[in-house]
Amino acid sequence: MILTICISFAVLLFLGVPIAVILGVSTLISLMFFSSTPLHIITQQLFNALDKFVLLAIPFFILAGAIMTRGGIARRLIAFVNGLVGWFPGGLAMAGILACIFFAAISGSSPATVVAIGSIMIPALVDAGYGNRFSLGLITVSGSLGIVIPPSIPMILYCMVMNVSVAKIFMAGVLPGLLIGFSLMVYTFFIARKNNWRIESRPSLARIARTAREGIWALALPFIVLGGIYSGIFTPTEAAAVSVVYALFVEMFIYKEFKFRDITGICQDAAILSACLLFILSCAMTFIWLLTAEQIPLQLADMIMEHIHSPWVFLLAVNLLFLILGCFMDDVSAMLILAPIFLETLNRYQIDLVHFGVVMVLNIQMGMLTPPFGLNLFVASGITGEPLVKIARGVLPFLGIMLICLMLVTYIPWISLALPEWIL
Repeated sequence: MILTICISFAVLLFLGVPIAVILGVSTLISLMFFSSTPLHIITQQLFNALDKFVLLAIPFFILAGAIMTRGGIARRLIAFVNGLVGWFPGGLAMAGILACIFFAAISGSSPATVVAIGSIMIPALVDAGYGNRFSLGLITVSGSLGIVIPPSIPMILYCMVMNVSVAKIFMAGVLPGLLIGFSLMVYTFFIARKNNWRIESRPSLARIARTAREGIWALALPFIVLGGIYSGIFTPTEAAAVSVVYALFVEMFIYKEFKFRDITGICQDAAILSACLLFILSCAMTFIWLLTAEQIPLQLADMIMEHIHSPWVFLLAVNLLFLILGCFMDDVSAMLILAPIFLETLNRYQIDLVHFGVVMVLNIQMGMLTPPFGLNLFVASGITGEPLVKIARGVLPFLGIMLICLMLVTYIPWISLALPEWIL
């Protein structure tokens, strides 16, 4: 059966078949030829995979991100953080990084962060003399923080397939996300000093107060959503619904840059993206059910531990595998497929599942930045009109920083586990 699954998977992937269809077809072929289980079990498993209350958080967070991308929250966030750090060397670029961090804590989506912040910051950075390639690369990479800093849609998906607490993994993503953001800001500071890029004058306290007053509604959302989850006031699913209501209220009645007629189009876009993610999840869970029933994770664990005797070497091998897969397929799909297969191995090595989940999300972040299938590269190309190759060249210097941060989080579990252990 294993050989049949691998061959069918590889052939269909080579033919360009969507990953969800590949998972469904591979499951169907395996049941038809190697099992007496009736085929209608597939439809039952597809339904059972989605019969989870927490999955409602995914369309809600996607919808909230779409509302805030269309409205004026991003522009006010940028104005506020630019007032705080714009007068440092490379301050405008640092403001872009901070704006991505704040918007990531609002939207939970990496592409939404690139669109909302990049459409404003990239032209501003280029006009300020920061260089086209640097500006493209910085905001494209910073926007990828949307899936590391909670709330994060890939984190919710990981929790579904690995049976991990959403609140714990949300907390575990905070310090790694801040580490990456701080590393990008340090790099930007030294590059700005080296190139003597223009420094803005220090803003007055009145200007900072004005931008803070205008942006306070946007700044409050991460504290409402994450504070509500961590304090137990509401669940992650309820927090996602609150974020939608709050975003609509702020955009329509406070900033007044969002009209009733915009709701239909945004809901359609959010529904399409949500359906795609949930269909992949449903097919992946069905595929995982088959593998578990055939005890393939146990066989894989025996084989891995026969050749790899250290958990650190195993984590290095997993990172290398995902970095390679990220160049050829969607890393979210790879995580949904491979993470449950590694579950038995993780238990034997006594690797914390929350820590491993953060490592997986960081690998997904890298996959969104590596050609030829890096999603953020296509998003940045779409909003700027620049060719994909040029954006990939701009991203390249920042990938070294991302790789260093990935290794630090992988081999220093405290970075990801400190907050969950301290708070919970």
